[in-house]
Amino acid sequence: MLFDEWKLDEALVVEREEGCEERGIELARNALAEGASLEFVQKITGFDTETIQSLSQATGTQTGNK
Repeated sequence: MLFDEWKLDEALVVEREEGCEERGIELARNALAEGASLEFVQKITGFDTETIQSLSQATGTQTGNK
């Protein structure tokens, strides 16, 4: 494999990973806005508690107990 091809492959992997993380953040924000519990959001996104709490504070939502 040529060096340029390797760099392209690596860039595509990084872009895909970043897209997945952005989608997870969007899902977490939407779930929190609907009143989902911290535990539920953690289960569906795989994010840690601190990240979810940070998203909750940033969006002005409370982590519920649904």
